[in-house]
Amino acid sequence: MDLGKPGWLLRLLDDVVERQLRAHPPEPPPLSRPTARARAYLHRALRDSGLVYGTPELPEGTRPDAAPAQTLFLAVLRTLARLGVETAVLFDVRPGPRTLQLAHLLALWTGELRLADAFAEQLEKGAAASRHLWGRLETALARRSLSISGDPVYGLLLHNGATYVDAQLFAHLLLDVWSGRRLDTANMRRLLAVAARQKALLVEVLTALASVERPPAAATRRAILRQVEDLNLPGRLATELRRRLRRAFDGPHDLPALVAPVRSREMRRFVVEQTVLASLVEGRGSAKELAFIQSLAAALGFSPQLLREVEAEVAEFYAHHRSVVDVFTVQDNAARLGEELVSSMLGTFDRSLHVLLAEAHQMGELSTLLRRLARGQTLSAPERRRMREQLLDLAKAIPAVAIFAAPGGMLLLAALVKLLPQSFLPAAFQEPSERAPDVDHRVG
Repeated sequence: MDLGKPGWLLRLLDDVVERQLRAHPPEPPPLSRPTARARAYLHRALRDSGLVYGTPELPEGTRPDAAPAQTLFLAVLRTLARLGVETAVLFDVRPGPRTLQLAHLLALWTGELRLADAFAEQLEKGAAASRHLWGRLETALARRSLSISGDPVYGLLLHNGATYVDAQLFAHLLLDVWSGRRLDTANMRRLLAVAARQKALLVEVLTALASVERPPAAATRRAILRQVEDLNLPGRLATELRRRLRRAFDGPHDLPALVAPVRSREMRRFVVEQTVLASLVEGRGSAKELAFIQSLAAALGFSPQLLREVEAEVAEFYAHHRSVVDVFTVQDNAARLGEELVSSMLGTFDRSLHVLLAEAHQMGELSTLLRRLARGQTLSAPERRRMREQLLDLAKAIPAVAIFAAPGGMLLLAALVKLLPQSFLPAAFQEPSERAPDVDHRVG
């Protein structure tokens, strides 16, 4: 199933509804009121399905060559739709059209309130939704898939936490809609605002965890700030969050003040679980990280015994779902042009770059090509070939340069040229007599 092909959502929902009609209805918890039964069922189902950690089981028949991020997002949608059908049974909601009812819920979930009203109108009329309506909902969900699964290589493990927040939001919608409550714009905005604040809190806690060992590198800071944009938070909240993050990158972190707004027991456990999961995925488990988690748990009212139970539960989950969780942490680093590798090589090139540039200046064309790369211009295939040949000659004088002659080496060189400090690279392309004097930029 491809998010880019029209009709994918209707096919997914029809399939879920058909499967649930053939399946045994959920066993209702032994409670008298339908809302209480549904709430208890959803609490258990979110955990059993894996959504409590943001990673549901992938459906049977998933192709091994399928795009992992898209596959996981579709699995989330499929799981939410299944929970929607099963809770409808607990509320004894009239059968249908169940697919259109689910579409209405998903439109609310995305925050597209006018679109949700349009689906509600079709439900009241007993009419089928148009292709145009379905297309608008598919577009809204495709945008949401980017915010849920767009973790950069150097960013935070936000996918799992963001997915769980969204699953909790969908559970609230199920309880309200299936119980017959009409959600007006004010109620919906309140629910969406709560979810946004929960995501913002998760970003701050995981940023504090990432800053425990040392202040995050520039690439990590940029990635985290990009993730804030990808979450599509309300404008004022996103602006305030970016401001706090820039201040938090260099610490120190006041954990009690950070988690003071957390009231519910469920939300406190969520914060601890996601922090433990992020620490497991990163794989460091240093003394400072462990101390941070202990301090966070204490600030949230967790006893040492309860923290150990959470750690054991999260570790067991990760052991069984590692390949799915790591979809968002093990990516194609070549797409990032090897920023980390370049950073580690800067020290070596600092000692030998003056030799490289002196040789390049003597070789004429190579100097010109380097200048063009530094300005972000694209080289033609023949120019890249000639540049490679001249770099091979330079490698005889500077062995470290030989890496650029390897396949993909031109991309690494382009990354190096773009990532070198401004005080380092531009002056190297000038004659010594033309270099500007150093300037002290400190404010008096």
